[in-house]
Amino acid sequence: MDYESNSEKSDNTALSRAVSEEQRFVDIAYAALDQQQRYYQEKLDRVREQGGSGTPGARSERDSFAAHYEENLLRLRNVENRLVLGRLDSLSQKVTHIGRLTLRDENQQILLTDWRAPQSEPFYQATAAEPGKVVRRRHIQLRFRKVTNIEDELLISEAGNDSDLNLTGEGALFAAMGKARDGKMGDIVATIQAEQDRIIRSSDKGILVVQGGPGTGKTAVALHRAAYLLYTHRERFARSGVLIVGPSHSFLRYIDQVLPSLGESDVVSTTLEDLLPFVSATAEESKECEEIKGRLVWSTIIKRAVTTILQRPLSIEQTIVISGKKLKLTPRDVQHAQQRAHRSGKPHNQARDIYARYLVNVLAEQLAQAQHTTVTESDWLIADVAGDPDARRLINLHWLPTSPQWLLEHIFKWPQLLKQVAPELNNYEREVLQRQPGDGFTKADIPLLDEISELVGDFYTDDQRQHLAQQDAENTRLSQYMEQTMSSMGLGGGIVNSGHLAQRWADAGSSDTLADRAASDRSWTYGHVVVDEAQELSPMQWRMLGRRNPSRSMTIVGDLDQRPEGAPAGGWEKALGQLAENHRVERLTVSYRTPASILNRASIAMKSAGFPVRPIRAARDLPNSFEFVESTHDSIATDLEKIINREVAALNEKYGEGLGTIAVISSVSQRSDLANQFQNVTHSIADTIDVKGTDITGRIHLVDARIAKGLEYDVVILLEPNDILDDGPGDLYVAMTRTTSKLIAVSTKVPMAGFVPKP
Repeated sequence: MDYESNSEKSDNTALSRAVSEEQRFVDIAYAALDQQQRYYQEKLDRVREQGGSGTPGARSERDSFAAHYEENLLRLRNVENRLVLGRLDSLSQKVTHIGRLTLRDENQQILLTDWRAPQSEPFYQATAAEPGKVVRRRHIQLRFRKVTNIEDELLISEAGNDSDLNLTGEGALFAAMGKARDGKMGDIVATIQAEQDRIIRSSDKGILVVQGGPGTGKTAVALHRAAYLLYTHRERFARSGVLIVGPSHSFLRYIDQVLPSLGESDVVSTTLEDLLPFVSATAEESKECEEIKGRLVWSTIIKRAVTTILQRPLSIEQTIVISGKKLKLTPRDVQHAQQRAHRSGKPHNQARDIYARYLVNVLAEQLAQAQHTTVTESDWLIADVAGDPDARRLINLHWLPTSPQWLLEHIFKWPQLLKQVAPELNNYEREVLQRQPGDGFTKADIPLLDEISELVGDFYTDDQRQHLAQQDAENTRLSQYMEQTMSSMGLGGGIVNSGHLAQRWADAGSSDTLADRAASDRSWTYGHVVVDEAQELSPMQWRMLGRRNPSRSMTIVGDLDQRPEGAPAGGWEKALGQLAENHRVERLTVSYRTPASILNRASIAMKSAGFPVRPIRAARDLPNSFEFVESTHDSIATDLEKIINREVAALNEKYGEGLGTIAVISSVSQRSDLANQFQNVTHSIADTIDVKGTDITGRIHLVDARIAKGLEYDVVILLEPNDILDDGPGDLYVAMTRTTSKLIAVSTKVPMAGFVPKP
């Protein structure tokens, strides 16, 4: 029979009392949350009961209120899980509970303080060495609405912390790290560490670069910073939104629950290749071709292409016959028309109206003289000229309206034309770029298309022009209605006019969210931009992002050591291109994901390959976290099958049936071959394998380092490390550091440094 000591009984009794105490508070907090939800639901029901009757203005107003109530209901529902995070006890005996949002009681007294509020900062920053006014910090762990555990840190009475890492809420942090991965990233709001918190709460001004090695929480910090900025600068960022750019669609699906769980929705999450609403990147190309297209010189090449191809001068005088009269168009006429269009400052397609109108008037004046009349008396003369197919063809030829897609395809199709507009490239580089129209666009084409769009402007088909005309007519009718309403009510003379009100009601009546409107508008500028895995962006991609954030309020996170080709000699100064000016760099130094022994092996392997990485410290280590399996070409598929089944069984035993994730990471070239091999053995594997690397909710994933970047798995099976290194040193570093618990290297070759049993 086991007996508890008096101290153990005392500890258990104290813990039980503390849990009961916090459960009482948690019940009160959830009651307040429920009350808020009922309030907004009742408001929404009343608005909906009014139906679609009334004036257009009244209907728009109801739609606006309904959207507001729905947004608040969604925000309250999203913070339901783990609503209360912890509590602070101060020297003045004041108790402050910290949570996912601010809640008040019936007397409007604060019950729960939002984790982003200034009053919550000590919860993440106070230490035993510098406690400030904090006596105790308590971490409260919930499962649904039930308190499952608490962890107290007595700060003022403690002499110090034995660990130089000085982790906040160590128990809660290690518990979070020890959970099975499920293919979705969770928020870290309950376990934010001091160095992370300082970055999250730093100023929104300028470009903040967060450099951090594998597992240091770069992505989590970036997302929580976005939530913090939306909270702190609500009015400004709620109007313009926040753009989050990730490296892949898998990555975006991996993080898509984080911001909603923090109560935020005014964000657009996208990859760079999806940033243009009118085109998709469906084609593939070589890394060499990507590098050429990523150079900043393309801003000059494209500007030259617009003027060379689309705005050609007239070399000799041209004669056309309209209504039986010979009319002449001279080089000087075309030059004057083009100069007028340029002076307007409008993009090419929009400036065409100025150019064309001038030349139509020039020809109409000649036609009027030939018919002994004047243009002002005979507007039909202008219609005759504008409607003449020869005149239209001649005018268009020297200011050609076009789409960005047409121009880029035209440049790549004709070698002589590419040589003319891109003399900065050599013959071999131009040959690499050559392709036929219809081959599709690649990721590296998207910044080039964006550059063209900036210069040529919107290009509309006849149907689109008709739709825009209908929209303009509807806006005019709405503005007239507002004008009449204001007049009948004796309003006016203030700073708000009928046009402002019309636009307001039009926006309110739209069912699209801010994120929907921003994502569909190429010219939308965001209040803040977050870029993850930013170390790999090209100069043209940075230029594209800079266009969407003129205020230069950005959070850029990445690890230069994880670039496929290794860190650039110039550091972030070199990597950022045109955005390097006035940037500041913060560093994350502690890895919370990857065990220390795995980080050590990764560091040895990278140094041996000639690409030493920046040192980072691990928050923990795990025994038996590395295994090397020697295999042969004939048996490697069978060996992988056995390892996968073994690790599936181990995860089932550790976490429960079906929990935990496994990744098989190979080189880029091997992945497709391996997928074919697995087709013959998957019938005997305990779980299905996601051979495409796109189903993040699956349990077993077959990926390469490019797909796995930014993701994490419980177990990583590394196939042929030498081949992954051939793809790029950064790829090997990424592949070795995706695991949270175990790395298994399988190879048919002599193991490189870092993979031998005892490094």
